[in-house]
Amino acid sequence: MKRPLIGSLGVMLLWMAGSVTAHHSPAVFDRTKEIKLIGVVREFKWSNPHSWIELEVRNDKGVVETWGVEMNPPSYLIKAGWKRTSIKAGDEVTIMVHPLRNGEKGGQFRSITLPNGQVLGERDPLR
Repeated sequence: MKRPLIGSLGVMLLWMAGSVTAHHSPAVFDRTKEIKLIGVVREFKWSNPHSWIELEVRNDKGVVETWGVEMNPPSYLIKAGWKRTSIKAGDEVTIMVHPLRNGEKGGQFRSITLPNGQVLGERDPLR
C-alpha cells in the first residue's frame, strides 16, 4: 500500500516542479510602457516555450545594439496569422515591445510591421 502512494506522490511532485520551472513571470517587462524598435532581423527563432526575435537596432549614437524580443509560442502565433516564414534574417522591421524593467536591451513582443507594410501581432493566451 505504501509503494503506490509514495510512487504517486513522487510523480506528482516531479510534475509540479516541471510546471513551475517551465515558465517565468512576465513581471520582468514594464507593461506600462511600449517602445518602438526599428532595425534588421538578425535571427527569428520559431520555438517553444517562446519564439524569439533578435533585432539589430541602431541607437542614438549610431551604434548597433542587439535586442532580444520574447514572443508567445508558435501555436499562439499561428492563430494570429503568423507562419514560420513570416520574417527572416535581413528583414527591416519595426517592432513594438514592452521593455525590460532592468533597462537591458530586450522586451515582450506586441506587434511587428513587416517590410511589405503588413502588421502582425500575437494572440493573447489569456483570451
